[in-house]
Amino acid sequence: MTAGHLPPSQPKRGASRRHFLVASVSTAAVPVLAQTLPAEAATSRPPRPTDPVNLTLKVNGRDHPVALDNRTTLLDALREHLGLTGAKKGCDHGQCGACTVTVDGRRVLACLTLAAAVQDRSVTTIEGLAGPKGELHPMQQAFIDQDAFQCGYCTPGQIMSAVACVNEGHAGSDGDIREYMSGNLCRCAAYPNIVAAVNQAKPVMKTAMRG
Repeated sequence: MTAGHLPPSQPKRGASRRHFLVASVSTAAVPVLAQTLPAEAATSRPPRPTDPVNLTLKVNGRDHPVALDNRTTLLDALREHLGLTGAKKGCDHGQCGACTVTVDGRRVLACLTLAAAVQDRSVTTIEGLAGPKGELHPMQQAFIDQDAFQCGYCTPGQIMSAVACVNEGHAGSDGDIREYMSGNLCRCAAYPNIVAAVNQAKPVMKTAMRG
């Protein structure tokens, strides 16, 4: 035997059999663990924000069952999921008022409101203002009569805000109208005409509410 060549070590009698048995048991267990762990992990993991949530949105008098990421805004739910594109996405930061809708009769900025927060509450958009036979709401007619819009992009939000302004009792004077409509921006600067439209619609709306 030359230097550097050592004889292979000989396992003790029975060692090979024990090694085979241990290896066989371990190898057989791996597929079982590989199959069971993911299933257990899937059932035990906490819900993620991106998991869809089942909601019922009541919009313009109709119930709409939807499954949404719970971070979805009311604006995106209306536009992307219900096809109601009247509410406009302007700044998407709650600064322009183009997305104004009403929830239980109160003005909200749809871009800052989560859809999940208005579940089962009454949402009204510009599409829901017209009468059952298509007759225009007094405020819609007043905006036409007073030429209270130019490009029209902000108009749905302006009208929704104007209707709420009257219903909330904040249209007592021109100054009040300007103050309580100040959250709705018009880049075409049709503000005097908007005030005139609110003044025109106000008595008609009040008569209708009394009736």
